[in-house]
Amino acid sequence: MPSRRRFLTGAAAAPVALAAVTACEDGDRAQPARQAKHTVEPAAAASAAPGPSDRLNFVVILADDLGYGELGSYGQQLMHTPRLDALAAEGLRFTQAYAPAPVCAPSRCSLLTGLHSGHATVRNNPFGPGGQGALTEKDFTFAEALKALGYRTGLIGKWGFGPNAPDQPSHPNARGFEEFYGYLTHHHAHDYFPEYLWHNGSREEIPANKGGAQKVYAPDLMSERALGFLHAHRGEPFLLYLAPTLPHAPSKDPHTGEYADRPWTGPNERHAAQVTSFDTMVGAITDRLTELGLADRTIVLVSSDNGPHEEAGTDPDLFDGNGPLRGYKRNLYEGGIRVPFIAWSPKHVPTGTTDRPTPLTDLLPTLAELAGAPAPTDVDGLSIAPLLRGSPHTAHHDSLYFYRNHAGVTARQNAVDHGRGDRLAEALRRGDLKAIRFAPGRSLSAPDDQWNVELYDLARDPGEEHDLAAARPAQADALVKLMHESWAPVYPRRPFGVTLEVTGRGVEFTVTATLANGSARPWQAARLTLDAPSGWLVHARDAATATRLDPGEHLTAHWRVTRPQVSTATTLTCRGTAHHADDEVTYTATAAVG
Repeated sequence: MPSRRRFLTGAAAAPVALAAVTACEDGDRAQPARQAKHTVEPAAAASAAPGPSDRLNFVVILADDLGYGELGSYGQQLMHTPRLDALAAEGLRFTQAYAPAPVCAPSRCSLLTGLHSGHATVRNNPFGPGGQGALTEKDFTFAEALKALGYRTGLIGKWGFGPNAPDQPSHPNARGFEEFYGYLTHHHAHDYFPEYLWHNGSREEIPANKGGAQKVYAPDLMSERALGFLHAHRGEPFLLYLAPTLPHAPSKDPHTGEYADRPWTGPNERHAAQVTSFDTMVGAITDRLTELGLADRTIVLVSSDNGPHEEAGTDPDLFDGNGPLRGYKRNLYEGGIRVPFIAWSPKHVPTGTTDRPTPLTDLLPTLAELAGAPAPTDVDGLSIAPLLRGSPHTAHHDSLYFYRNHAGVTARQNAVDHGRGDRLAEALRRGDLKAIRFAPGRSLSAPDDQWNVELYDLARDPGEEHDLAAARPAQADALVKLMHESWAPVYPRRPFGVTLEVTGRGVEFTVTATLANGSARPWQAARLTLDAPSGWLVHARDAATATRLDPGEHLTAHWRVTRPQVSTATTLTCRGTAHHADDEVTYTATAAVG
């Protein structure tokens, strides 16, 4: 029987039983494990060899500009966050978690890709002629890792990369998220009452926000979509990345409620309402998981992309938004980068606290290990899956690197930086010592003797009040040396997954596909499949299968493709499939032709 599409592949392997994977995919970069300082009660043991419907689900919730001290469980007194405080009491609360950068775009890029801001593709917020940073085909996200294993993946909220357009490499749909609803760009995300939001590749209009009397608040729409995603995919493994713009400026929350009679300015009332709205949104998610019977096999992770903001009239000092820490959003002091981080799952996450220094770059290897999916070994993140299972034997980072290159400043942030708020800056933590250095201007290549270097002992001085650089020059110099080693103008990636290349134009051309094993474990029964429209002639020039691909190895296949003389433009899709442990994983790549 003729088929609408033609497939070229090796023989398909039969389905195999699934098994839990416990090895860390990032093992070749991990430092020797040492015991973390934390107090936990062991989590219930996960059952072995789960089926697809029994896999762990994941919900990653990222606040926008939520400071370390803005939750009750982290010391907040004025704003109410009862649902998050309950999660912190029932789950694992991190006291030394770090956003990868002090502003949004680089922080979120690192969170998604596992690369710190000395290696990541996007290293600063949009400014200057370069415009908004974009992800590329080489950027592998935690969504792509889980999608390859058969997870349903969704992003609801703020993306913040690439052009405001569909069908391009930086779009969420191209970076592993099957379902997307929200904002593509930073500029658009500043509007809490937008006239449209993106739904995958289409603009979904919001008529009420085009002059209507009763405008629609975007976070309410996002909450509804998130709850709908959980319901729609309740019978299959899923990853939901929920990234509302709360409590980013401007503070326009219409639900001021309990804060309306406080002796505060309007922006402060609305900021408090935004924080509580975020808390309510998180509570709605956990309630829905419970209603659907999914709470016991879902891990919820909640954090923020940087420290508290002071924009549009909001006063972070009124709320003590940075807690005992120094600095705000845009600062490389602890208040700008240390963030709340809570992990919760009634059966899979222990109860307690941990002071393991944990950057959000750890999410990619962690989610991959917990799901049993392969992950790239060239990321900077380390898996905290053992810690989330209640084990003290979790790898620690040798050092944590942070980079700032941001044009805009705010008053408090600039005062904390002693007037250096618009200068390029770096920070690096190793153990309890942390160095911060400020360039003389905006150039990373300025000689070291022109930089201002500060050194702090976070164990004795978490508020970074006592600069030790003059008293300990050798230690300061050692950390500066590590900063140099942490920065790469272009970070070469090890091939991972599928790449697709079309050579030639016209009626006949060559398609080359490569499936690369960039993980830490061998893959079995690897094969490449090319999907072309019916009526196109496709000739395989070599084998498209391999019995085994060891780490670092790849399979390459070539096809000669002839399309009809009269045909419309189309997209070719290549799938690379292999067995990882006892699971089958599938990676895809596309190319437009015609």
